[in-house]
Amino acid sequence: METRKSKLKMSLKKIKRAIISVSDKSHLKTVLATLKKFNIEIISSGGSFKKIKSMGYDCLEISKYTSFNEMLDGRVKTLHPKIHAGILNIRKNKNHQREIKEKKILNIDLVIVDLYPFEKKLYEKKKFPELIENIDIGGPALIRSAAKNFNDVTVISNISDYKNLIKELKINKGATSLKFRKLMSSKAFGLTAYYDSIVSNWMNLQLNIKFPENKTIYGKLVKKLRYGENPHQEGSLYKMNSNLDIKKVHGKELSYNNYNDIYSALFILNTFRKKEGAVIIKHANPCGASALKDQFSSYKNALACDPTSAFGGVVAINSIISNRLASELSKTFFEVIIANGFNEGALKILKKKKNFN
Repeated sequence: METRKSKLKMSLKKIKRAIISVSDKSHLKTVLATLKKFNIEIISSGGSFKKIKSMGYDCLEISKYTSFNEMLDGRVKTLHPKIHAGILNIRKNKNHQREIKEKKILNIDLVIVDLYPFEKKLYEKKKFPELIENIDIGGPALIRSAAKNFNDVTVISNISDYKNLIKELKINKGATSLKFRKLMSSKAFGLTAYYDSIVSNWMNLQLNIKFPENKTIYGKLVKKLRYGENPHQEGSLYKMNSNLDIKKVHGKELSYNNYNDIYSALFILNTFRKKEGAVIIKHANPCGASALKDQFSSYKNALACDPTSAFGGVVAINSIISNRLASELSKTFFEVIIANGFNEGALKILKKKKNFN
């Protein structure tokens, strides 16, 4: 009977060769030092190749390995059978091994690739031609090839996983475990799906297609919440753009219901004029709303609509909260108070109240 230790040993895959092609080169040095320590050969292209060489590490340029120069202004670099066959071949498949040996193809055991920063360029409001050139093709292909062949190949598609790769290689003396490769594969497929969904939704906007045949709703994890809709459930917050534009200045961590009420309140406030109005929400239902210019009167009117239901809810003020309003707000228990800002004195008044944000 196999022990857990022997099973782990059997799942380990020694890394002999890596391909590196990244847009963000800021944290490469620590990875390169670890790869050198375990005598792992590196293949790279373009800016990544130049950066690796400039830091004093040995590296084989992809074009020399494939005998095929980059072309079309860099649009075609890594899309070559010698690269993808080196990643995708099944190491225990005799036919695969015979084929790659005949064609003098080397195994690639580690793929470190990130993607062109399309999302960043999109939120920087770059022009259409620049956005098109920031749609990555070779990167997703490399990532998906490695992720598919996780039984033999490790894929690192996020800079945040460099430290995990280094730890894994050190623990296993230059090898990775099947558990680690599966986890990295899952992350990789999640990344390419997220990336393609952003491009797809952007293209639909260009064409004013409101209801495409296939619709993917994308999101990036911000944080895990205290709980979900009910205390026994789990919940997490995802964002669909680069900035939530909400900053917590005081209080405990928020729950699913808190965020749900916050966004319901903001949705209503966005229909008001700037710096006017107040809204109170409880369990996604409006308890009261007022669009007066004077914030104190507006809040009092909103509260008067249903003061009983307002207890423990979320109040949103469409202006900077004054000391006077802060004193009035502190008379009622609210889970969350959200505003365009707080006077220094107002914040001190509100912070004296326990269990609210």
